[in-house]
Amino acid sequence: MFGQRNVDPNPGTHYRCERVSAVNGQYFFSTREGTLEGPYFTRVDAIHGIDAYINRMQVASALYALAGR
Repeated sequence: MFGQRNVDPNPGTHYRCERVSAVNGQYFFSTREGTLEGPYFTRVDAIHGIDAYINRMQVASALYALAGR
């Protein structure tokens, strides 16, 4: 997959992969920034956590943009 985020200086290739993983019965998801978020009790909770993480990042980006005015 070819894509570029606004903060990326150069175009890059991003490969889709499973973002949710299980470690010792707990679930985590990985981010583009290279962090591992969790733990969650179930895979469904981790998937909901992904949605919440995306929303937090979008709000933080919007606030950052407003502060830079």
